[in-house]
Amino acid sequence: MEILSVQERQDLFERSAKAFWEQWGNEANYKFYEDCMGHSTTESVPSFYIALEGDTIIGTYAILRNDLVSRQDLSPWLACLYVDPDYRGQAIGSKLMDHAVGEAKRKGYDRLYLTTDHIGYYEKYGWSRIADCYDIFGNPTSVYEKSC
Repeated sequence: MEILSVQERQDLFERSAKAFWEQWGNEANYKFYEDCMGHSTTESVPSFYIALEGDTIIGTYAILRNDLVSRQDLSPWLACLYVDPDYRGQAIGSKLMDHAVGEAKRKGYDRLYLTTDHIGYYEKYGWSRIADCYDIFGNPTSVYEKSC
């Protein structure tokens, strides 16, 4: 398995945009993902990454300025973490998180944040719950951080 920036594999751009959108989007916002990913960068944020097994996309994550939550004072955010169900149980999620922390550090950040309602999962990988906040629909969610 290799983890690469979407920008490094422009030949897989459409498949990458579709992979992110299928997991995190809805009928109306494919163009949102495509445009955001098209304007991403390897040197700053936003950045989008794919895990590849050959040319098969088996996982994704992004580093974003904000994950559409009320804590606009925190940045950057790990978002869109996903592992294809056929590849789960192989520590790919952990490898993607480690890669994200390394990328955030390389970009000059000392902390990375995420928001989730999966209480208990991220703690296993060294993330600390630091606060509660609200998503764009007004739902409460938890904020986690990890040092880079």
